[in-house]
Formats: sequence, C-alpha cells, structure tokens
Amino acid sequence: MLPRPLRRAVMALVLLTPLLLVAPAAPAAPAQASEPAPRPQIAEGRVLDDLGRVLVLHGVNMVAKLDPYAPDELGFGRDDARFLARQGFTTVRLGLIWKAVEPQPGQYDDAYLARIRRTTRVLADHGIRTLLDFHQDLYHERFQGEGAPDWAVLDDGLPSQPQLGFPNNYFVNLGLNRAFDNFWANAAGPGGVGLQDRYAAAWAHVATFFRGTPGVLGIDVFNEPWPGTGWQLCINPLGCPTFDGRLEAFTQRVVDAVRAVDPATPVFYEPNVLFNNGVATLVTPTGTDLGFSFHDYCLTADLGLDAVGLPTGEDDPLCGTFDDLVWRNAASHIAGTGHAGLLTEFGATSDTAVLRDMVARAQAADVGWQYWAYCGCDDPTTTGPGAEQALVTDPAAPLRGDNIDRAKLRALVIPYAQAVAGTPSGSTYDRGTRTFTTGWDVARIGGGTFDAGARSRIVVPRPVYRDGYRVEATGARVVSRPGARVLVVAQRPGAREVRVTVTPR
Repeated sequence: MLPRPLRRAVMALVLLTPLLLVAPAAPAAPAQASEPAPRPQIAEGRVLDDLGRVLVLHGVNMVAKLDPYAPDELGFGRDDARFLARQGFTTVRLGLIWKAVEPQPGQYDDAYLARIRRTTRVLADHGIRTLLDFHQDLYHERFQGEGAPDWAVLDDGLPSQPQLGFPNNYFVNLGLNRAFDNFWANAAGPGGVGLQDRYAAAWAHVATFFRGTPGVLGIDVFNEPWPGTGWQLCINPLGCPTFDGRLEAFTQRVVDAVRAVDPATPVFYEPNVLFNNGVATLVTPTGTDLGFSFHDYCLTADLGLDAVGLPTGEDDPLCGTFDDLVWRNAASHIAGTGHAGLLTEFGATSDTAVLRDMVARAQAADVGWQYWAYCGCDDPTTTGPGAEQALVTDPAAPLRGDNIDRAKLRALVIPYAQAVAGTPSGSTYDRGTRTFTTGWDVARIGGGTFDAGARSRIVVPRPVYRDGYRVEATGARVVSRPGARVLVVAQRPGAREVRVTVTPR
C-alpha cells in the first residue's frame, strides 16, 4: 500500500487537473412491522420534527467495517451515547453493511438487524437520532474494502489488481471497477435477479424492520457511489451526466422500494463520490421527504506540507477552493430540489483548523453535520490511521484521559440552535468570546405561524460553558433551568421574531 501522504497526493492531483483546465424480483417476506414511530419530515430544504420545528443536528459516524459489522461488537453502547449527549451531539450516522444484511440472495439476517436496532434504541434513549447508512468503500473485501455480499461481486473474472488500498484502488483496480459497472447496469446475479433489485429489496426489508424503532432520522441509500470504469469522464466541475443518470435511476429504485413499505421515513441520497471534491451533481430523484447527503474532505489536509513550509488545512488556498466548490454545489442543489442537506461526512483528520472551518461553513448554511469518525476501530478504508480520524480511540475502554481526543472535541463542540419553532435567520458563534447568537421569525416552514408558547431548543454544551452562561432573549423567555445543557425558550405573545444571545457567565 502506498504511504498515506502519497495516496492523498495522488487523489488531489487526479481531481485537481480538470479544475485547473476548467422487472424487480419480489423481496423475501419482511419482518413483522410494528406501529410506525414518529419521523421527521422534510420541506423547503429543511428537516422538521413532529412539531414542525426546524432541526439542525450535530453528530458523528459510527461504522463497524469488519465482520460481524456491528458497532456493539466494538464496545459502542450506552456509555458512548451518554458521552455524545454530554458533548451536545444529537445524531449518529450508524453503518449497516449489505453483506451482513443479506448474506445470501433474498435471505436477510434479522438477528444482525436486531443488533443494530438495539444500538439505535440506546441512542434514542439519550436523545440522539440515527441515520441508518448502507455503508461501502471499495465495494467488497476482495478489493480491500467492505460493503457488498460475496454473491453480488460480478467482476467478469478480471483480476482484483493492482492492490493499492483505499482510495487508490478506485482509480486502478480492474476487478473493482468492473464490479461497479455491473452493479450500475443492474446486471443479473444469482437467480437471474438484478443486483440493484436485490439491493432495493434489502432496503425495503430494513425499512420495514425499523418502522417501529424510535429515534430514526432517516436512511442513507448508498455511501459514496463510485462511477466505475468510466470515472475519468466524471472529473468535470460541471457534473457527470451519463453516470449521474444511472445513479439517479438506481436511487429512484431504492426510494420507490422504501416508499412501498414506509411512507414516512426520510430517505437521504448521495451524489457520486467526486462531488466530495468539487464536482457538481445532476442526481435529482423524486418523492416525499427526501434529503441530500453529501461529504466534504480537504484533500490537502495532513499531507505533511507544513514540514516544507507550505500552508496546510484552513490556510491552504487549494483546500479552500475545493471546499468552496462543494458548498456552492450543495447550496445550489438544495435550493433547486427542496431536499434537505446534511453533511454526513467530513474530518478524518487531526487538523483542527480544518474541522473548525467545516463547522463554521455548516453553521452559516444552517446545515447539520456528522463528523467522520467516532472511532478508528481498525478501519480498513480511511485516508489516515485510525487514531487520526478518531474522536474516541477505543469505545470499549473507559471514556477518559487519552482515549478521548480533546483537541477534536474543542473544534467540533459548539452551541447551536437544534430545534427552532420558526424559520431560522442565521446563527453565529465567536470562539474567542464564546458568544453565540441565533434568531428566527415565527413563520412555519410550509405556511402559518407558531403560536405563543412554542418552544425552541438551543444546545449549550458544558465543554463550552463550564462555568455557566447568560442569556439575552427578545421575543421569547427562558423556560429551562439555569445552566441546563439544552437552553429552552418559549415564544412571547405577539412576537414576530426571536433573537437569542448566549455568553459565558
């Protein structure tokens, strides 16, 4: 495997060049569904809770990429949920692996799903919403990755060579790219059933299984779709029409399969993976309660350029250029579709300047986020060693001392308006003075207004305000107890706008 700095440099060079040049099979019988649990709704580019309040969620990714592909196997449990809640985190993107869900064609492992559901319930007990994520990287273990079942690897006998690890195999591994080609073509697998048909049926089974599970934010259809053999045509800032057409058809297939069994749970879809680095997306599925799951990674973070006197991270203009493109494309896509944006991956770095910058970008856009990743956990497909990406080194160990990366926590943990009874008008946070200001008008997304007494929730994490905080509010009054981790304000009679400022005591 190439050294990590060289791997990232290769990807940066590949992606920078064009910028400079400027009938489905019936699914197996699903598990017996319980009554649907309340789900968020999506309207006008926003995620809304069951009271119609605008949700902005901060959280982490937790994905177990090695057999048995279950986070609880790694020690992730109630103490981790409690730790996350204490930091002010309110969401987790929780990985499921297709290989574990459907080990044999049309046969689903409900014992595995029950393990995932137990973790979801533990998180819900601590006020944390879960995004269920069918996660993959490099498609399958044969290609030094994870994701697809063995029976879904159709590589037409091409060699799984060369083996250069993540992410380099995407660019050079013949068998990997042919396997993706066959997946996007919905090639017939076992029993003559198309691979995408199997995949959509698996999601329908999972959606049915989780209908009665509280705290589910939504589902994430497919992590970081890779275009396959023709990937070179997609390194285009304006987008990749041919592949994005295939990706949209696939996404619609999954959306329709899920909606056939679950009309309420939000479905988040992803653009092709090169969106992460500034390529526009043309993927626009249709349906209700759709969300746009996107990623942003600074390709020049942690390349060691500071050792030779070159700027890195937040101060690197190349990093900023890619980030600007990602956020501009995301804003355009959200505005054009009305689908809610969620930054489901960023980070995988110990460069806290990069983390602070990304958190600030998301806050300015009123977009929620999920940091990559909660733990290293022997991750086989990441751009840095586990300790580099990890917020917690070992979930099975006590959550104290060197097991926690305090520098990352300081970069990620900020106050934010988490549930707003109105239409947000923007938030700012000054890290130097620890002053947080947020505001909204009382108009409901979708029409009407909130009544007097409507409550909004603002996360004021103790790591930021260890000695307490002061609140100044206009148009609302504080109804939470002094020093509460979640500040609750109630709308005053006659108010048209609300403004809240939090400062250290």
